[in-house]
Amino acid sequence: MRIIGGKWADTDLVSPGKIVRPTSENVRERWLTYLEPHLAGARVLDLFAGSGALGLEALSRGAKSADFVEDGAPSLHALKANLAKCGLKAKKMRSRARVFKRDAIPWVAALEEGVYDVAFADPPYGSRKLDRILEAWSACRFSRVIGVEHAKDHDIPGGGKHLDFGETVVTIWGLPAKRRRPPE
Repeated sequence: MRIIGGKWADTDLVSPGKIVRPTSENVRERWLTYLEPHLAGARVLDLFAGSGALGLEALSRGAKSADFVEDGAPSLHALKANLAKCGLKAKKMRSRARVFKRDAIPWVAALEEGVYDVAFADPPYGSRKLDRILEAWSACRFSRVIGVEHAKDHDIPGGGKHLDFGETVVTIWGLPAKRRRPPE
């Protein structure tokens, strides 16, 4: 597992182990490339952060800061090691990357509208945690854009942009509608 694009491209990442399903490199590559125009200077939230690969990839591609929310001990260990690999543990860099050892569900329920520009959520497949995150985002848009990774058979609200990877799907909401060119 490694960072794919940006200034830390090809940096190897520490994995939290077999109990966590990391976002595969090809999914991360397409997801972050799709969102890249929205990452420059963005405040990013990485929910169910695991190794931190999504947030680190966003920082590598120009995001201003990333907050990582994770409550699993093996994941927190890997996340902190990966932040150190990218030089984000130094005091001067701590404002760019913060780690919160919290449950993501109450974390997002306490957020105010517009705190983040882009949010990522990659909860365990088959859990209802994703539904609760999306309900919280619908009630209070804590980020302008939210992208979630889920199993293809997970029933989620419509209206988002879907990136299909077979059994895995990434759905993104909050992107501005493409402007049509006026008729000539």
